[in-house]
Amino acid sequence: MLKVAVKMALLVTLASSCSIEEEMTRISVREAMRSELEAKKEVDVAREEMLEMKKELAWYSLHVAAAAACRGSTASGGTGPWSNSVLAKENTRSCNDQCAATDRPICDAEVSIQGSFGKATSYTETIGRFYNYGCSTPGNMDVRFDEVKAAEDGIFKGVSIHYYRFCCCRRP
Repeated sequence: MLKVAVKMALLVTLASSCSIEEEMTRISVREAMRSELEAKKEVDVAREEMLEMKKELAWYSLHVAAAAACRGSTASGGTGPWSNSVLAKENTRSCNDQCAATDRPICDAEVSIQGSFGKATSYTETIGRFYNYGCSTPGNMDVRFDEVKAAEDGIFKGVSIHYYRFCCCRRP
């Protein structure tokens, strides 16, 4: 009973010290701040998801470019009854060794490619570069060219600076 009396006294004190409009304003401001914080969290999550999608698309695009580079680097153009494979090139091994460890044991080429961001703006602008180190040696052993060892966002840091390297493998 005493608790009820104390609560009533407190309510009477609050009611006399502020108007209903002021209290409603305080409640509205508090709720608006909560809504703003929730919206900010949702925007942050959406931003992270978008960055992840961009990374996935960038790696996918690099892999498709590597497949095209392998297709163009093989003498036969990739004929035969089976599909051919593109492997991420380990910086310390030869493509002969890497292909031999798979079900497509013959190396046709090793390609090293890089591209630039954005749309080309002229017909003389270099928008990509490539090397073919051959299958028998590790070639350039710079670890920065090794996709497997690269950071998840390395695709954004490596373009126009580092080459990513790939082995072009086929079945006999």
